[in-house]
Amino acid sequence: MAKITEIEDLKRIYKRRTPKMFYDYCESGSWTEQTFRENSSDFDLIKLRQRVAVDMTGRSTSSQMIGQDVAMPVALAPVGSTGMQHADGEILAAKAAEKFGVPFTLSTMSVCSIEDVAENTSAPFWFQLYVMKDREFTKRAIQRAKDAGCSALVLTLDLQILGQRHKDIKNGLSIPIKLAPHTVFDLATKWRWGLQMLQTKRHSFGNIVGHIDGITDMSSLSVWAAESFDPKLDWDYVKEIKDLWGGPLILKGILDADDAKMALNVGADAIVVSNHGGRQLDGAMSSIKALPSIMDAVGDKIEVHLDSGIRSGQDVLKALAMGATGTFIGRAFIYGLGAMGQHGVEEALRVIHTELDTTMALCGERKVQDLGKHNLLVPRDFYGDWA
Repeated sequence: MAKITEIEDLKRIYKRRTPKMFYDYCESGSWTEQTFRENSSDFDLIKLRQRVAVDMTGRSTSSQMIGQDVAMPVALAPVGSTGMQHADGEILAAKAAEKFGVPFTLSTMSVCSIEDVAENTSAPFWFQLYVMKDREFTKRAIQRAKDAGCSALVLTLDLQILGQRHKDIKNGLSIPIKLAPHTVFDLATKWRWGLQMLQTKRHSFGNIVGHIDGITDMSSLSVWAAESFDPKLDWDYVKEIKDLWGGPLILKGILDADDAKMALNVGADAIVVSNHGGRQLDGAMSSIKALPSIMDAVGDKIEVHLDSGIRSGQDVLKALAMGATGTFIGRAFIYGLGAMGQHGVEEALRVIHTELDTTMALCGERKVQDLGKHNLLVPRDFYGDWA
């Protein structure tokens, strides 16, 4: 077993073991991938203030996200098709999150269904909802999440229109995989992944197939999915969904202060500052650069989380010090899942926790709640001078 000391170690193993089309699905953004790259590189612009001769004993990374106790303020983000990165991927990731003491978020477009995850875990998880044109499907999905005991609904707002990701088109990404010659050759080198997939019955979108009239196979699903995201989603409908759900509501995909204010007005419990990992509007601002203006607008009135670009515990610390009360990781845990299954996700969480704890100590803090801008050195032009 390789010694894992950083997230990059997991990424290298993940790339070796996972079919190219699924690796590219994870490790890509839309169009030129500018926002995808800057989500991570903009974290590097922020420096940490080292402090010395400070009592560093008795440190704690424990916190809360939407009133839920967490071992550290990090949740596993919703990632579509996680069950194709590793057999039964959503179940394994949820188990790892439960074991570590952080929230897991199940995507609408997951391979393992809501019921699959609930039956194989004991801790409540969060359910991420995509709004479809079929309003009855949306109502049924919310009810299924309630029945499964999900403790929060994460409503994604930035996927009304699907951003173009060149690699997915060129790879012919599909579930199940279409066996073109280049795909067969790639799969032949990913025998470990193939053996795992042969041992599971879950190869489709479990939250869709069997839950939509007329959707019985992948052919009918493909046609439905391509036409089903609802471009009419607006704030009035967000309010309807909040009332229909009746529990903690997190709105994901906020990148503008005005939208953050609207989220506050509809009564959301938390927002996630996110650009969908750079997979939607290419050329949009990185999440970490968008965070300060959103904190200025609503930060003392609503819980603010940050997603997109986090690859280390230092990144988590920087987001918290900039004002966020929680963070989400997507690619970082997918690297671990594709590399080593449940153990790999646990390793990803361990690495991030160790980095967060050690960095916090070297910055002179003992509790994550005490982190603030006083722990950072931020370039004067970091926020930009926009016309």
